[in-house]
Amino acid sequence: MQYWIPKSLVLGIAVSLSGCSIFTNDAHHERNYRANAPVKAPEGLSQPYRDPEFAMPVGQYEVAPEPVSYRAPQQILTVAHGSWVEQGEEAARIFFDKNDGIEDLPAFIWSSVDGVLAMHGAGLEVDNKPEGFVTTTWYSLIQPKDGWFWEESEEPAKQRFKFTVEQKEHQRTASISSELVDYQGSKALTPLLKRHLEVRALNEVIIEFDYQYRLLQVEMRKRQGVLALELGFDKNGNAALLTEKGQEAVLDRFSNFLERSNFTVVRVDREEQEVLVRYEAPENSVWDSIWGDEAVALPIEDGDYTINIAQAQDTRTSITWKDSKGDVLDANTMNNLHQALITLLRQKGLTI
Repeated sequence: MQYWIPKSLVLGIAVSLSGCSIFTNDAHHERNYRANAPVKAPEGLSQPYRDPEFAMPVGQYEVAPEPVSYRAPQQILTVAHGSWVEQGEEAARIFFDKNDGIEDLPAFIWSSVDGVLAMHGAGLEVDNKPEGFVTTTWYSLIQPKDGWFWEESEEPAKQRFKFTVEQKEHQRTASISSELVDYQGSKALTPLLKRHLEVRALNEVIIEFDYQYRLLQVEMRKRQGVLALELGFDKNGNAALLTEKGQEAVLDRFSNFLERSNFTVVRVDREEQEVLVRYEAPENSVWDSIWGDEAVALPIEDGDYTINIAQAQDTRTSITWKDSKGDVLDANTMNNLHQALITLLRQKGLTI
């Protein structure tokens, strides 16, 4: 019965925060200082005295004020990892830090620009990336909404932009700015509209940068998963999985990985450096095959397994598998298991 309290509170906060951009201060508008017509006395009464020294002409103003646009300016979206803007920057510009995995930061930014232009079906009229700038061909940032078939369709405005990429001397930070160089449209190009279009074009590049870096992160995780496990032998000559990680790290991270791979971790014995797990193969439905979400089935039988973690013959860590009878899995089974685990790592984007 008290649901109105938080809703009214949220509404009040939202209105108060947005008040400075919605409500205007027109207390000193000339309409507030107009003089009204003098009072007309009824019949039989004398007209009040008016001092001519303070007489004012009667003001005539229209009831409806002139329409004023209170549209807020477009904001630069710092949604990409490692992106930031400088306070007080007049140009439409954003800075990117060199995140992990990015070898050439300017080239990665230009790749984002190319992705945006490909999305719009546009190209480059001037391609001078070595000097740090390009000029695009015509394309429309804003497409009109579809209306009824009997309505006249509005021709979308077209723009051409100049993108400039600058890298700092330490090569860990680079910036990109957008500048409107040409415009075709039914609406007049005002400074506010120019700023709106430049920031919108820049935001599309930022979103594409964020998308491409997320894909890069997935690929890095996949590559780490491929390199994390190798097939080899433990110190007793048994077929095993080898990794560069330490024994304690493998004990924790490998057990966590198995829990996400249709294994049930029954016990973790840190003294013996063993993990007791129970495997149950996943069941794939018809919908999984249609949507491409088929789970990877490992080439081992359902049941309990003991995983022994120890130091190999070199500095690496060995992961040896034993079945419920205590027998070590043979080399052929370990080879198939290794390939299946690598596929599982790549599918889930996990690392060990």
